Amino acid sequence: MIRDTSAQDRPMATDARRRWRKPALLALTAALLAGAAWGLAQRLGAAGGNSVSLQRLAVATVEVGPLQRDVAGEGRVVAANSPTLYATASGLLSFRVKAGDRVTRGQLLAELDSPELRARLAQEQSNADAQKAELLRAQVDARQQRSELKSALENAQIDLQTARNDLARQTKAYEAGAVAGMQVDKARDALEKARIAVAHAEAGLAMKDDSLKFELQAKQQALQRQTLLVQDLRRQVGELALRSPVDGQVGQLLVAERANVASGAGLLTVIDLSALEVQMQVAESFARELAVGMPGEISGAGRSWPGRISSVSPEVVNGEVAARLRFDGAVPDQLRQNQRLSVRVLLDKRDKVLGLARGSFVEEGGGRWAYVLKDGIATRRAVRLGAQGLSKVEVLEGLAPGEQVVISGAQAFGDAAQATVSP
Repeated sequence: MIRDTSAQDRPMATDARRRWRKPALLALTAALLAGAAWGLAQRLGAAGGNSVSLQRLAVATVEVGPLQRDVAGEGRVVAANSPTLYATASGLLSFRVKAGDRVTRGQLLAELDSPELRARLAQEQSNADAQKAELLRAQVDARQQRSELKSALENAQIDLQTARNDLARQTKAYEAGAVAGMQVDKARDALEKARIAVAHAEAGLAMKDDSLKFELQAKQQALQRQTLLVQDLRRQVGELALRSPVDGQVGQLLVAERANVASGAGLLTVIDLSALEVQMQVAESFARELAVGMPGEISGAGRSWPGRISSVSPEVVNGEVAARLRFDGAVPDQLRQNQRLSVRVLLDKRDKVLGLARGSFVEEGGGRWAYVLKDGIATRRAVRLGAQGLSKVEVLEGLAPGEQVVISGAQAFGDAAQATVSP
């Protein structure tokens, strides 16, 4: 009988650890899969698990460099000095020029025919002539009255001298015993009477001089008032001939030829071509930084000219402020009223600024946050911006040099804290 190996075989006991090995491996695999799923969920974030294509985004790098803040826009040529001529009186209008004609200072532009004003001037001139004649007559009367009073005074002085002489004769005669004392007393009374008459005549002459002086002054003042009135009417009649106040060009004729216009009506405008400016509309957010004297650049038709801000309107209209730039030098030729030109005003210029290209993220949320892109993940981060230019903004906090930032298209992320960006 052949012996087998049964004597060598021994039953082996079941190892408890071997029984749990397979379930442990399964549990470990499940945990790894769950961790991977959780990481993927974290990377997808609140974007609902959908990744955003990089082609839909605009990405820029945070870097240190120069920052130039300026305001650019379209402006139109306006006249800094464009007076409008008005009718100084009602009347019939006759133009001597046409719209667009070049004119010189003092040139006749139009005439008004006002019969009423001319008739009033003639009447007041006649009154002035009459008052002048009245003044001359009063002066003659004053000289005559003064002459009469002076003659009376001289006669009283003669009577006084006669009375003195008579008193002296009567006194000598009385001392010689030739006349009675009564004659001396009578002569003395006559002398006193003559002295009183002289005093009255002198006082009367002085009072009459004052009275005549006042009367003549009143008539002279009345004549002066009338003369001023005549001069003013002559000025008004002279202004019926409308003359150009500047060297320039006729802008618009505001009324028709041979029209009967009322006093104060606008007639025509004159444009001073030597004082042209460019007016631009600036957003209210930039307008508060504009100031008179800031440098700018005006360009058009392939040319550019330096300029400076000459005025900034204090009024905001439809969220914009009007600013005017004056050419820094001679005014270019061939410019026309309301011609369109490009305008750029330099607000600020800095050499070394941590900056980022300007994008829609500046307006979204007021520029308080931005998405930083790293390893295919866009992470929302709080930032603080400073000075803002047309193409670049200053970064004060929240970003570092070299970081990639989504400057436009971040609305595709919604409000997610993180989002996946696919190539």
